[in-house]
Amino acid sequence: MKKKELKKIAKIIIGIADIIIESIILIIAAASIVLHNLSGWALETWQNLTADEVVFHLKAPVEGTNEDLILDAVQTCLPGGVLVFLLMLTLFAGIYRSRKWRAALSAVIVAFSIGLVYGAGQDMWRELELEDYIEKQKTESTFIQDHYVDARNITLQFPEQKRNLIYIFLESMEATFADKASGGAFEDNCIPQLTELAEDNVSFSNKISLGGGYQTVGATWTMGAMFAQTTGLPLKIPIGANDMEYQEQFLPGVVSIGDILEEEGYEQMLMVGSAASFGGRENYFKQHGDYEIWDFYTALDEVKIPWDYKEWWGFEDEKLFGFAKEELLELSKGGRPFNFTMLTADTHAEDGYTCRLCDMEIEDPYARVLDCSSRQTAEFVEWIRQQEFYENTTIVIVGDHLTMDADFCDDVPKDYERTVYNVFINSVAEPGQTRNRAFTTLDFFPSTLASMGVQIEGGRIGLGTDLFGDRQTLAEEVGISQLDGELENKSSFFENFTGDIKK
Repeated sequence: MKKKELKKIAKIIIGIADIIIESIILIIAAASIVLHNLSGWALETWQNLTADEVVFHLKAPVEGTNEDLILDAVQTCLPGGVLVFLLMLTLFAGIYRSRKWRAALSAVIVAFSIGLVYGAGQDMWRELELEDYIEKQKTESTFIQDHYVDARNITLQFPEQKRNLIYIFLESMEATFADKASGGAFEDNCIPQLTELAEDNVSFSNKISLGGGYQTVGATWTMGAMFAQTTGLPLKIPIGANDMEYQEQFLPGVVSIGDILEEEGYEQMLMVGSAASFGGRENYFKQHGDYEIWDFYTALDEVKIPWDYKEWWGFEDEKLFGFAKEELLELSKGGRPFNFTMLTADTHAEDGYTCRLCDMEIEDPYARVLDCSSRQTAEFVEWIRQQEFYENTTIVIVGDHLTMDADFCDDVPKDYERTVYNVFINSVAEPGQTRNRAFTTLDFFPSTLASMGVQIEGGRIGLGTDLFGDRQTLAEEVGISQLDGELENKSSFFENFTGDIKK
């Protein structure tokens, strides 16, 4: 083969290599733009995002994520990347004859991409306080071990006639949303019916007027909140743990209210209007109480909704309350005490889901869905009161956590303490002090059992304290700030609850 031909082949090979390298560089540039935009979008959409939540969702199942949320992320983050890709491609095409200039442009693009990724990483590092989080993961604390009360080691005395439980998690519901005259932070009451329910029944408050409980570390997102309220523990997943979607068991060492009620012969059901698998909810409730799972896919299977129906996270709360009535009537005929737990979704960030029942005269979309949720919940409670099973049923209505809506609480004074809503309806237990209490959502676990007439030896389960009793909560004993600080630290004792994690 002649030298001239060899040079020609070498030139072709080099040209192909250049095209491949430059294509990779273009993809990297576009990806860096998308990553930078995604970082900004996430921090703007969830202004109270925590490292604990990020770590959990990196390890938990993501099936069932709200498609509207994904679409919003794509629409916000992708166009910039595509635009940069096309712009850089045009520049490369304009100087395709000059390998020197293409090399220089490649170097600039790589440097630009590194800068963008570094900047995004710095933003996440700062906003999520990752340096402090990592340091806390190295700091061993025995606080949980020192204060944890295992339900297996105390006496829980149920009444002779066991009461039914209806536990309603209201997505992102805060006492904050009431008007100032009632104890909230807004001029107009966004939750008038829920405010009235709290005033007419047992509702614990951090002040003299309407208030609620503080959320702790590990309880600031839905699965973390559900776990905290049913076990009296924060949901702290070690960074080194395997993905939870592959776990054979979800924290098998933990004792939940579901475990306790299962032992007592309760029939249990979890109803959600989304995919129950999202965030590990299905795993948790099945493995801790053998709950029957009723979710979006159940509604499809039972032809409760059309095969192609999808609204918000699955189906809207209007349908959720309707399906709940049907299932409660069936459970009440079963001859066993029941625990019916449900989770609403219309008030999820960002701005919630406006359904046909919402008052369109309310201008702010999030205030509109809060008002609608308040009204629908109160109507549901009134329906329950009309049923034969109500006399022997306790209803607990709680927010899961503080709202993650990015700007709805911007005008709330900085010194106002935002708290999670709660009300106990048709409780057997009579409360002592309901006002000026320092308590957290961990305390709802034993308090729920107490409201059902269960006598709790020592007045505490998990890290939670029976609010109906006279014992101080951990928040009252050590203060909210110290409690959160201790729960942020590494706990080998808690990590033992994870058991063997196998893939």
